[in-house]
Amino acid sequence: MIKKVNKRDSNQVKVTFVLPDDHPYGDDLSVAGDFNDWTPGEHRFVRRSNHTYSTNVMLEEGKRYAFLYHSDADGWITEDDADDFVSNEFGTTNCIVTT
Repeated sequence: MIKKVNKRDSNQVKVTFVLPDDHPYGDDLSVAGDFNDWTPGEHRFVRRSNHTYSTNVMLEEGKRYAFLYHSDADGWITEDDADDFVSNEFGTTNCIVTT
């Protein structure tokens, strides 16, 4: 799941990437994309008290960003609830979040 909250008096959107507590990807999971130069580990998922894992990224409003989840054990992972999907230069698919 992806949640978006526009920050008042700003052109920033807080994007929260959320996975259920029982997701199959282990504890070493992060989101990487255009917004962090595709750097795994920079935006790590954290277990929350509401039995989910999530991470937040501040993004500029009115843009499209490519992203994927990354796990050391499972590699690159797509988010089924992404706003869109596009092919990438590696012959796979990137997820898109639109702010």
